[in-house]
Amino acid sequence: MSDRAVILLAEDREDDILLVQRAFSRANVPNPVYVVRDGEEVIWYLKGEGKYSNRAEYPLPDLLLLDLKMPIKSGFEVLKWIRRQPCLAALRVLVLTSSDSLRDVNLAYRLGANSFLVKPLEFENYIQLGSLIRDYWLCMSETPAIHRDLTEGGPNEEKASTDGPQWKTRRWIE
Repeated sequence: MSDRAVILLAEDREDDILLVQRAFSRANVPNPVYVVRDGEEVIWYLKGEGKYSNRAEYPLPDLLLLDLKMPIKSGFEVLKWIRRQPCLAALRVLVLTSSDSLRDVNLAYRLGANSFLVKPLEFENYIQLGSLIRDYWLCMSETPAIHRDLTEGGPNEEKASTDGPQWKTRRWIE
């Protein structure tokens, strides 16, 4: 497990933030969890704007846990924005919401969510959810490379030498 993989939690309710943090601790998820509280703040964080401009202090996440019902911009708006950014399009986004509406499930997947998880009612189930995220998304699943440059073909994109196949690679830029 990469305990350096960064998790960004987009959640406006303080109770849910504390539940996730406590459950991750109990599920032995050692990864750093950064918290943003509205949809606009998610975008600022991902773009590295304002107080989030220091990537040493606010690194790009490997995994985004995204609530749908947030102030200013909804999780749906954030998801749509992320998938339009070439450098962030591969970011793994897990919707974590209290909604179990089939309409919300379908829309989230249509907009590019990698998973749709309903917030558990019992704390023990939050711990199980933390274990599931740790085991699958942080241990078994490979993390795609994303970078900070929000323009396609930006300075952080490299091409392999012309001696062999032409592979494009992206590296993580701090």
